[in-house]
Amino acid sequence: MSGRIVVAGASLGGLRAAEQLRAAGWTCGITVIGDEPHRPYNRPPLSKEVLAGKASFASLAFTPKPSAADVEWRLGTRVTTVRLAERTVELHDGAVLSYDGLVVATGMRPRRLRCPGPVEGRHTVRTIDDAQVLRDELTRPGVRVVVIGAGFIGCEVAATAVGLGAAEVTVVDPLPLPMVGPLGEMLARVLLTRHEERGVAFVLGQGVTAFEGDDRVTGVVLSDGSVLPADVVVESVGSVANTEWLDGNGLDLSDGVLTDQHLRVGGRPDVVAVGDVARFPNARYDGVPRRVEHWSVPTDSAKHAAKVLVGGEAGLAPFAPLPTFWSDQHDFRLQSFGAPALGLGDVRVLDGDIAGDVLVGYHRDGRLVGVVALGGPSVTRAAARFRAELLKQPALISQGALS
Repeated sequence: MSGRIVVAGASLGGLRAAEQLRAAGWTCGITVIGDEPHRPYNRPPLSKEVLAGKASFASLAFTPKPSAADVEWRLGTRVTTVRLAERTVELHDGAVLSYDGLVVATGMRPRRLRCPGPVEGRHTVRTIDDAQVLRDELTRPGVRVVVIGAGFIGCEVAATAVGLGAAEVTVVDPLPLPMVGPLGEMLARVLLTRHEERGVAFVLGQGVTAFEGDDRVTGVVLSDGSVLPADVVVESVGSVANTEWLDGNGLDLSDGVLTDQHLRVGGRPDVVAVGDVARFPNARYDGVPRRVEHWSVPTDSAKHAAKVLVGGEAGLAPFAPLPTFWSDQHDFRLQSFGAPALGLGDVRVLDGDIAGDVLVGYHRDGRLVGVVALGGPSVTRAAARFRAELLKQPALISQGALS
């Protein structure tokens, strides 16, 4: 392959793809296209340090490796159409680029609620601009905050808002417990208690049907008809994959973009996908394709996909990453290695006490598939010791079984 590789998406996955393409031996052109005006930056602090006023944009920006210094960056635009058969992409600004290889790294965007009512005063947290605008709102004296969604971002924003001195912080979710999907019932109950002890209120088992207010939101109408007063609303109700630009090419885009065990898209040797937009089978666990929205996946997937795109998959084992995530909330941290959601039927305390710092193991068919620590530095270090054990486990799916 010679000529140009286009990387669609200029977040962490796009940056790592460009760097790894150079590491894999690609010496020709690389063009990275991104809709934000900013170079790639670190997103996890947006709902924590940036909202709290403890981190600037300059501190979030990634510095590309020297090997990628000659990469072309086209920022403030996006890919609107791709013709895989012709190997061309069209950008929002009208430019048409040909390519020899394509990296799909367009990631996700926040899902928005489709409820009647005003839009002003409703926020999401995905970009640095989102976080800066929301911070200005959260620091208003006496502000009442309603966070819709008790997942990672929702719980982090709620914790930050309490720390900023918000008068009221309420989290609404139709599920019975916060973060129950990735953590399971036992740890989710502990998390609920710790948030409540620090001043966050929860309304669980309720959905949102409308927003009150004229020009700006003043209240959130719940499914039982009750109304929560709100000066600021944060919608944290999941993500939508940015795949519309791939329409019309016969690809499976039902949940992100489906890839094979080597991150190839649609069986094509010239297209790969990286990051949380990729739905791939993880040979470490099974052959079921899943998207993984964790910090480690953009880097891990970029390294594998770059090798495949430049040199082919000969000699490469199937992609089998060990997902990693952490979440800082109030004065404690959640730290995870592996895939806890695959072991929710067999959850055991491995270390500590459920009332204090605790390390929990998740098992499937008796095999440890994930660990989660909740608490301070000592227990998160204990979780890290299990990383080596999880990495040593042999993949359950062989190259042939996934072919």
